[in-house]
Order: sequence, then structure tokens, then C-alpha cells
Amino acid sequence: MPAQDAEPLVAAERIERRDHARSLDTALLIVGLIALWQAGAFILGKDALPSPVATVSKLAAIMGDEDFPRHAWETARAFFTALAISLAAGLVIGLALGAHRLAGEVTEPILAALYAIPKITLYPVILLLFGLGISAKIAFGVIHGIIPVILFTMNAVRNIRAVYLRSARAMRLTVAQTAGTIIIPAALPEIVSGFRIGFALTLLGTLIGEMFASQRGIGYMLVKAMETGDTGTVMSLALLLVVLATAASAALLALDRRLRRHATS
Repeated sequence: MPAQDAEPLVAAERIERRDHARSLDTALLIVGLIALWQAGAFILGKDALPSPVATVSKLAAIMGDEDFPRHAWETARAFFTALAISLAAGLVIGLALGAHRLAGEVTEPILAALYAIPKITLYPVILLLFGLGISAKIAFGVIHGIIPVILFTMNAVRNIRAVYLRSARAMRLTVAQTAGTIIIPAALPEIVSGFRIGFALTLLGTLIGEMFASQRGIGYMLVKAMETGDTGTVMSLALLLVVLATAASAALLALDRRLRRHATS
């Protein structure tokens, strides 16, 4: 077999071995965490830290309760609305700031300072502007998730090779055509990384919003369980959120790796 024909096969085998090793490491990490969890439950006692089996059983009971679908729907409705706003607005603003270097250089330190502020300090302002209800939860989710999307998108556009933009000008492409055919495809791996961070932070913001001003939702269930000292419910809901967030993050991470691998091939 010629050497040039064997190279793709060798590269594919190398990628397959790497993916297999990554899957094995992930499985070992999960087993190790469950073992530590079980050991902690044995040492601290079931009242302080329920065991994995007890937590899963409690979660199954919670999800089987007739009120749970209403709480889950309230959280999902607020979260996906906030996520759509964060991703769409963050992408548009990030593209605009990345294309206009001076505006980006002026805005970036402001956004970084806002990102560093504990968002809980803004909650009275959010309540004053949006009142109690789903609007406040959506707004709180957006202010958590939009800034990482803007920053990642802006820096991705800045790192695009200048020759691509010169080619767009030479072909007399419009702004929309340049963004759709050159800027977004070239910056897509970094944009997906921003989406991954924005997803997690939007979920966090939405849950925090529910914990402070809501009568429904998973965040509301969490804060009520904490108020009554119901450790089993707290651990069960926390496990549910961790599993969902980890699965979504893993899917976005796999997409990110695939895009980067394609960009470098």
C-alpha cells in the first residue's frame, strides 16, 4: 500500500485509540466518584449524605410525583428561552465587536468586569425591572450566559486570518454574506466553546432566579428542601441537574473537538 494511502488509515486508528482511552478514563472517573460518594455516605451517615442508591431511589420517587412535571416544565421554559436569547444575542454582538476592532477593545474590559461581578448583587435590580415571575428568571439566566458567548465569539473573529477578509472584500461580498460564508465558519470552533460555557451558566442563572423569586420550578424545589433540611431531595435534584448539564456539555464538547479536528485537517 502506498505511504500516502496508508496515512489516513494510521490517523484514523490513532484517533480511535485516543477516543477509546478517553472513554475508559471517563468510565474510571465516574466509578471513582461513585465510590467516594459511597464512602462519604458511610462515614458521614445517611442523614448528612445519602448514598448513591438512596439518592437515585429518591429521585425516581420525585420524578414520579404528579407535581414534578409542572416544576420541570417551568424550569425548562425559562431556561430554553434564556438560552436562546443568550446564544443569539451573544453571537450577534460578538460578531459585531470582533469585526470592529476598536469597539471590541473598548468593550472587552467592560464585559470582563461585568462577568466578574457576582450576579446575585444584581438581583434586586432584575426584580425591580421585571418583577416576580418567569421574566425575572429569564433575565437572570441571560445575564449569566450572554457575556461568555460574546467574549468567545469576539475573540474568535479577531483571530480569523486577514487574508479571508481581504478575499471577501475583493469578491465584494456584503456584510451578511461575509459573516455567513467566511466569518462564522472560520470562527465556529471558538463559538461552540462559548456556547458550551454559556449553556452551563445560563442554567445556573435560571436556577438561582427560581430559588429567590418563584413558586414553581426545580430551583424552587431545591430551596424549599434546603429550608426543611431535606438532604435526600437536595441530593436527588442536584444529581438530576448534574447529569443533564454534563450530558449537554459532553455533546457540545464532542462537537467542539470534531470542528477543531476538521479545521486542522
